[in-house]
Amino acid sequence: MRGMYFEEFEIDKPIEHTIRRTVTEMDNTLFSCMTHNPQPLHIDHEFSAGTEWKQPLVNSLFTLGLMIGISVNDTTIGTTIGNLGMTDVKFPKPVFHGDTIRVVTKIVSKRESKSRKDAGLVEFHHAAFNQRGELVAECTRQAMMRKKPLA
Repeated sequence: MRGMYFEEFEIDKPIEHTIRRTVTEMDNTLFSCMTHNPQPLHIDHEFSAGTEWKQPLVNSLFTLGLMIGISVNDTTIGTTIGNLGMTDVKFPKPVFHGDTIRVVTKIVSKRESKSRKDAGLVEFHHAAFNQRGELVAECTRQAMMRKKPLA
């Protein structure tokens, strides 16, 4: 299994990723603890019960990582050289324990690398939706991608 090479990416063609993931309380707690984020809104049920949400919110950086991670098998596994940046990161709706996340990716742009003949730059737009079809996260990601090897 491999990701796509630079030449294979088509601008504006949606990629509906088949992998979905139901987020658990353990995911949220472990991620928050591993990243030293003691925000009670993520890990304290009693505190969260007193908020407008009435329950813990999933850590938004977990949601961002999950959204991009879900896209990897279909796009960049083994063919990416590295991420160059992420912009326009948004979380329009919260993610809660038990929500199932699906992701759609579109290629915004691509261009040849000016410094590497074996690579190109690809700009991805990732969008994550919950089981109700509500947009819960989106971002634009720039990555340096390998070109197809010469025969």
